[in-house]
Amino acid sequence: MAERKKVLLRLDPAVHDAVARWAGDELRSTNAQIEFLLRRALAEAGRLPGGAGGPPRRGRPPKQPPAEPPPDSP
Repeated sequence: MAERKKVLLRLDPAVHDAVARWAGDELRSTNAQIEFLLRRALAEAGRLPGGAGGPPRRGRPPKQPPAEPPPDSP
């Protein structure tokens, strides 16, 4: 995965609180909610670059099925 850019963002405290509450309602971090909103706005404006992959997957990796034990030899 490509390196993610770090950006310092200054927001009005009321806007930050509203975004943080919205993020909590959708079980996202505030940072993930801001990225979600930016991606959606870019897509709606037709400005989302084609090479901009999807948002990173967070959380636990999917469970792997258990390996089958080798057959017993007589």
